[in-house]
Amino acid sequence: MASTEERLRKLVDDNLEIEGRSAGQPLDLDRNIAEAGVPSPDIVAFWKLVNEEFGISIPAETFAGLLTPRSLVEYLDANAG
Repeated sequence: MASTEERLRKLVDDNLEIEGRSAGQPLDLDRNIAEAGVPSPDIVAFWKLVNEEFGISIPAETFAGLLTPRSLVEYLDANAG
């Protein structure tokens, strides 16, 4: 089974355009996706995808504090079922 990081990387590759990164390239786990040029509507759509993929309901205000892939992976590992 794929790790949380691998699953999240696939969601990023399939759904987000991060400045200076092509799909499949290593994902900088400490780069804030909002600061990497991802527009707010795309972040909201990504939040919904993450909730669906991991069978979790992350409150919007919590997700707003999880905008680096590393923080999101850590949250999911600690909270996803």
